[in-house]
Amino acid sequence: MTQKGENLSESSQIVKNRELKDNGAKLIFDDPILCAQFLRGYVNIELLKNVEPEDIEDISERFLPMWQEGRDSDSVKKIHLKEQSLYLIAVVEHQSKVHYDMAFKLLRYIVMILTDYETEQEKIHPGITKTKAFQYPPIIPIVYYEGTETWTAVRNFKDRVYLSDALEKYIPDFEYLVVPLTSYSNRELIEKNDELSLIFLINKLRNSMEFRNLREIPKEYFDNLSENTPDYLLTIIGKIIATLLYRMNVPRSEVEKFTDQITRREFDMLFDSFEAYDVQETRRISREQGRIEGEERKLVQLTCKKLQKNISIPEIADMLEEDEETIQKICDAASKHAPEYDIDKIIKDLIQ
Repeated sequence: MTQKGENLSESSQIVKNRELKDNGAKLIFDDPILCAQFLRGYVNIELLKNVEPEDIEDISERFLPMWQEGRDSDSVKKIHLKEQSLYLIAVVEHQSKVHYDMAFKLLRYIVMILTDYETEQEKIHPGITKTKAFQYPPIIPIVYYEGTETWTAVRNFKDRVYLSDALEKYIPDFEYLVVPLTSYSNRELIEKNDELSLIFLINKLRNSMEFRNLREIPKEYFDNLSENTPDYLLTIIGKIIATLLYRMNVPRSEVEKFTDQITRREFDMLFDSFEAYDVQETRRISREQGRIEGEERKLVQLTCKKLQKNISIPEIADMLEEDEETIQKICDAASKHAPEYDIDKIIKDLIQ
């Protein structure tokens, strides 16, 4: 990590993320170091291969009032490359589904940005936009997609317009770039050997088993992170990963323990004792077990009431619409506790 990049940390330490449940993408693109890593390593455009953090200027705030959805996670970057400015739009997809109207949404963004650029240039050089030599800056629309399904939405706006074949030259013609996170294997991410790759490795996870597989990450990968990552960036990484783990329903105590290891640079111990629990699934199973136990208890109670009336097992099974084998088992257990028929004791015998 360059010293130049570290000097940018002071302006990046205030991270705006209003709710912990929000995706960590805003935190990623708000930080110049992580954003530069994204542009260099995941956007396959030659002009961006050497982008450094100091080349990136965030101008997202100019457009927030215009975005009807209030998407403060979307990001507009002004990239300074030599003597020219390149605008970059990063549209962050939070859902695990495809947005088929993305081309039109990006067209609106592009118009907003070009209008803003025109206004800015008019303030600097009045009348310049009416000259023959005036040119607008290029805009690269990018969708960072975290969903698990294949992105199937058309990427060129004209493909969303009917009669585009006949009237092609009159229809806006641009294509947006999709960066699908799931298209990268763990090996490919590890080879990038930077902070963003760690975030993406964890962002790909969907369950506890996948988390345990990360224990196979080479020691050299973590050594590099431990030796070269600025303290402020470790804090940001911890916050981003916390949002991802909470999305997986990992208990708060586990999340705090995990993120503390990151800020203390204990990367080599990161996955040694971590146990990811899917709390919602555990609760669902618990509720299901409770429902089954409640139904079984009801069946035992009804069976015992029939026994007290000296009703035969076949008749009980017919009346309760259960098979005779089930009723026979309940009656065998209940016979040990007649005539009181203690339900709790009967159930205890049944589950032993």
